[in-house]
Amino acid sequence: MPELPEVETVRRGLAPAMVGARILRVELRRPDLRFPFPPDFAENLQGRRIIGLNRRAKYLIAPLDDGAALIAHLGMSGAFRIETPDDACAEPPGAFALPRSKNPAHDHVILHVENARVIYNDPRRFGFMTLAREAELEAHPFFAELGVEPLSNVFDAGILAKLFAGRKTPLKSALLDQKLVAGLGNIYVCEALHRSGLSPTRPAGDLVKANGAPARAAEKLVRAIRNVLEEAVAAGGSSLRDHRQADGSLGYFQHQFHVYGRTGEACAKPSCRGTIVRQTQNGRSTFFCPTCQN
Repeated sequence: MPELPEVETVRRGLAPAMVGARILRVELRRPDLRFPFPPDFAENLQGRRIIGLNRRAKYLIAPLDDGAALIAHLGMSGAFRIETPDDACAEPPGAFALPRSKNPAHDHVILHVENARVIYNDPRRFGFMTLAREAELEAHPFFAELGVEPLSNVFDAGILAKLFAGRKTPLKSALLDQKLVAGLGNIYVCEALHRSGLSPTRPAGDLVKANGAPARAAEKLVRAIRNVLEEAVAAGGSSLRDHRQADGSLGYFQHQFHVYGRTGEACAKPSCRGTIVRQTQNGRSTFFCPTCQN
């Protein structure tokens, strides 16, 4: 599933074509994705002007000029691509760790906007789109229980200490809990834990002092999370195969992986002689160095 940096890369790639443009026509080539489209979905979009394009966790949100907002989630295999009259070979905006399809048989939604077509392609149909009132988004079921944004100004060691206080949950599992920290996924949690020297199996509550203040490890982890995410966004996300951004360039953060997918390789830290191992946590692969992460 695309993680925060990939979704942010998609947002940035789509924004030039979408923000400020009017939706002239909407093609729905099936009645549903993961969920059925809401009644009159296409009709309610047609004629509306897109006034912004935001991201909340792994969701894309496009406010419209009538007070509604288009909500989209990429699911496991969803991708957008932009086609313009001058570009018959459109590339998807964003780069992902798994391939994004460009097979037209999986083009399920087409937004005809001024000067472009924005096409949503999703072979597995785990993504979805819906509409909601922008003023009511905070209370919307998709967003009401989401945790703090890890790239927001409020995300710091103090917030992490409040979230983790008293928790015996393994650190990696706590970071993947979207009700605590929104948008983090498997790849970047593994990378951030390695940078901060913390074991993925360590209890999350260990990062909090007895008086509730953040331990030094919490400060290191917050810095590592921010740095990993910012670097990944700057790199256009992780592209292990042939994914490209809106301008056709590849995302390349996968070349900076220290642990993810590197089972059996030497730890990348110069002072460490450990070897990267893989173990399963809650049904997901965890990559870490047992020598320098504790």
